[in-house]
Amino acid sequence: MGSGGLELPPGDEGHEGTSTDVPPGAVSLARPMNAGAIGPELDWDADAWHEVRTRAQRAGRAYIWLNLVEQRLRAVVAAVLRPVYEPVHGDDWVVAAAGPAGQEWVQRAVAVREVSRRKGYLLDPADDNVLSFLTLPQLRELMIQHWPCFEPYVDERRDVELALDELEVTRNVVSRNRALSEAVLNQAERASARLLEVLGAGSDLPSTRRLPVDAVEDLVGDRYADVVAVHPDRVRLLRQFPAEDIFGSARRLDALGIGLNLLVQNFSGRRLLRLAESGSRVRLLFLNPASSAIKRRERELGIKRGELSRTVETNILHMRRVRSRLRDPGAFEIQVFDETPRFTAYLVDGDGADGIAVVQSYLRRTRGMEAPVLVLRNGRNGGKVVKSDQADEGGLFPTYREEFETMWADSRPVS
Repeated sequence: MGSGGLELPPGDEGHEGTSTDVPPGAVSLARPMNAGAIGPELDWDADAWHEVRTRAQRAGRAYIWLNLVEQRLRAVVAAVLRPVYEPVHGDDWVVAAAGPAGQEWVQRAVAVREVSRRKGYLLDPADDNVLSFLTLPQLRELMIQHWPCFEPYVDERRDVELALDELEVTRNVVSRNRALSEAVLNQAERASARLLEVLGAGSDLPSTRRLPVDAVEDLVGDRYADVVAVHPDRVRLLRQFPAEDIFGSARRLDALGIGLNLLVQNFSGRRLLRLAESGSRVRLLFLNPASSAIKRRERELGIKRGELSRTVETNILHMRRVRSRLRDPGAFEIQVFDETPRFTAYLVDGDGADGIAVVQSYLRRTRGMEAPVLVLRNGRNGGKVVKSDQADEGGLFPTYREEFETMWADSRPVS
């Protein structure tokens, strides 16, 4: 020991500086991490990323529907209540319409607008009004509070309230970035479509069409020509888009394929008979069960010789029985072709702007049930109405329709 100092023994593993034990009440520092890396405790694996992307996609779809509904409801409230309150109260007509019961939330909307003005958040002068800062529940409150003013335009108050109740669940989930289940998303889309219809959003409504025009399709569908849905196989197609929805209201049906199983095996003969009796025109084009092309297809699929041809023959006989019961058999035509089949296609109302097509390519080792499915919308580019002189630009529907007509002209009728 030196003078005035204390000589300490050399440290060991049980002393401060190298000890792994943390005294009670002490806070240990996090271990250092490599630059640009994050510890495994905070990491997300592939499944976690897939989950959050799925949540974000569902929330995005729901947000678009909520946005459409809120804009429509805002326009309806303005159209009905502004003429009542604006002549007396001027720009403060929304405050006056809210009345004493709505003073708290309407003043909050006024304050938010002032902040947005001051900070330059208002990008569109059309939104520089108190009404644009009201939320969906507040717009609903204005509507219900002044229901006698809206009653001449909206038939059922209960329908409006029920739809808005369903949407409020979704709005709370989306606004707080919580998980939105597929069931709640589907409910929100149905409620939004129903509410837009009740609020008179026009004739081109999602709920009034055979294949609903989805809000996302309406916005970004032009990136995908006229393809409005893609399914990995026919099972998933029918799960989301049953045969009744495809064929049930067809005014015209043109179908081309090997055995046309999507129609024959999923849409009953009795239902097809009623459809034809109601004035629909049907043209069915099968691969000739006696052709060499069907034998090549059997070899491709690795199935027994004659198995596919018997299935096609059975389908044709079934359709002949339907035709024989019609008062006008000429409206139900059946023909066969002998060429190598390249695809199967069902063109429903192909001469109209609301027509759809279900198309599958024939893959060498894949049965039709397992092949990918495209759903096309005629006369529309991603849900947007296309002028007649532009209908053939960028769309696949006219291509398959033309191919059907060419093959129909070269085929032979079935007696």
